[in-house]
Amino acid sequence: MKVRKFKPGDWVKVKGSPDPTKMEVVKYILNDFPMLDKVNDGNYLECVYYRNGERISKIIHENRLLKHWETGGIYKT
Repeated sequence: MKVRKFKPGDWVKVKGSPDPTKMEVVKYILNDFPMLDKVNDGNYLECVYYRNGERISKIIHENRLLKHWETGGIYKT
């Protein structure tokens, strides 16, 4: 059984990034790389954040992320 670092709904940020964008984890995804003949083992996360009212989704490896202890605060009403 594989141990996962994050769960859906966790708040994360990219490790070492000068841009302190706070993102929410949506889900783990299986991503295949046909050009490299490689299939990952489920270590990639789909994360979402909002900028100027636009929803932006990114796929990032779990080792590049840090858990953010302050929750909430990215949604504008």
